[in-house]
Order: sequence, then structure tokens, then C-alpha cells
Amino acid sequence: MAQIRGTAGYHLGNQNVNFGTHSSSNATNDPSPLDAIRQQTSKIEDWLDTISDPVKPYLPIIGRFLIVVTFLEDALRIVTQWSDQLKYLNTYRHIPYGLTHLFLIVNVLAMVSSSVLVIARRHSEYAVGGLIGVIITQALGYGLIFDLNFFLRNLSVMGGLIMVLSDSWVRKKFAPAGLPSLDEKDRKMYFQLAGRVLLIFLFIGFVFAGEWSFWRVLVIIVGAVACVMVVVGFKAKWSAIVLVMILSIFNLLVNNFWTLHPHHPSKDFAKYDFFQILSIVGGLLLLVNMGPGQVSFDEKKKVY
Repeated sequence: MAQIRGTAGYHLGNQNVNFGTHSSSNATNDPSPLDAIRQQTSKIEDWLDTISDPVKPYLPIIGRFLIVVTFLEDALRIVTQWSDQLKYLNTYRHIPYGLTHLFLIVNVLAMVSSSVLVIARRHSEYAVGGLIGVIITQALGYGLIFDLNFFLRNLSVMGGLIMVLSDSWVRKKFAPAGLPSLDEKDRKMYFQLAGRVLLIFLFIGFVFAGEWSFWRVLVIIVGAVACVMVVVGFKAKWSAIVLVMILSIFNLLVNNFWTLHPHHPSKDFAKYDFFQILSIVGGLLLLVNMGPGQVSFDEKKKVY
């Protein structure tokens, strides 16, 4: 997870520019405020790298599992609430009775098979396509296409799925047959950017939901800064870790469905939110593992 720091290259560039101007070298070598900030953030990154060393080899599999856990939970929910699901689709969504069975069966099979493929790192393109298809068909089937909260959350889940694609392409040693290596490189680069941008939409939904308080405003400010850093790819690994911590604490405190009575009206909603946030945390863990990609400030500073 360690990366090449940009500060050394920055100072080297200053020395080259001022080569032969001995009298001004002392003033030039004085660290600027920006350099001081970079040095401090680099120290924080090094510290995070050190304490995360034991789990680094497991981050990809943990991230992939967390990304698909919401689909596995949804498949289990459909199976255990089969009659209720059929009744809702038939009575409230006015879907013909035979099509309701087909709709649920296809969804369960697609979610389970695609999730297994994602975890096993097999045929990631087809698996991710299948899960994105499930998100779209469920939005249409259950009439949630215009629900803003559902829309933002699922954009974030899609961001996590796109990170799975990027991770699988990064791990490939060779481009697919017939596909130029430049196109493969560009595809990885822009999909990593798209995944980063989509991941933060859950936080946008969080800003507009719930009651306002001092602590909530503080979390929003910190989270918003981290989201911007993730999108532009500046200290992206560090900011992704901050978002993982914020979302994990929020999830445990707010979506603690296991403390609710089995027949509590909010239990299913809390469980749904809990596993969706876990999926987004999984996408952020993949970002921590493989970095923001070439379209980012972190990558550009290595060049300049």
C-alpha cells in the first residue's frame, strides 16, 4: 500500500531549477506550507501502512465479499419471505402472478451466482454486469426508481462493483486477445475514476437525511472533505480509510437491526441499510488496496 511520495521529486526539481544560483539556495530549500502539509500527511500514510500490514493480503477478498454481501442478504430475504414478496408484486405492483415467480427466481439466481463469481474472482465482467442488472430490474420491479435515497445508495453500490472490475483488470498480466494494450490501460484508468466518484453518493444521501446535531455536522464536514479527496484522488487511500471508519461507526450505531424485536416495523429497513453500507465499505477497501488509479492527484504528483 506504500506509494512513492511526491515531496522528494518536488525538492529535486527545485534544486535543478536553482542549479548554479548558490546565493538563493537556502531560501529555496526552506519548506513551504504545502510541503509541510505533504510531509505530515505522508507520515500519517506511513503510519497507516504500518498498522494495516497484517490485513493487507486479505483486503481484496474482504472488499469483494463485503461488496456482494447486500446481494446475498437480499437473495436470502426473498427466499425466506417468498409469499410476502409475491403478494407485494402482484397486489401493489400489478405484475401478473406467473411473472412474479419468474422475476423472483431470476433475481435470486443472478444474485447468488454473480456474488460467488465476484468472491472467487472469476468472470468479473459477467458477474458485475449481472449484479448491476439486478439493481436496475429491482428498481423497476419494486417501483423504487424515483426514490432518491434508494437511487443514491445504489449508485454507491454500483461504484463498488466498478471497483471490482478495475481490480480484476489491474490483476490481469495481459490484455484480452484482440484488444490493444492502450485501450486496456485507458479502460482501467477511467473505470477507477468512475468507481471513485460513484462510491461517495451514499454520503450525499446521508447529508440530506436525519436530524441535525453538532456531531452530525462535524461528521458531515469531515466526511465531505474525505469524499472530495477520494473523487480527485488526493491522498485517496488515507481519505478512503477515514470514510470506512465513519461509515462503520455509523452503521453499528444507527443500523443495529440485531437489537430490534423480530416483528419491529423498522427491522427489515435497518438490515437492508446495514448490508448496503457494508457493500460500499467493501468498495472503499478495494480503493485502499489498489489506489486511485492514473486519473488522480496522487498519480500526477509522482510524475511532477
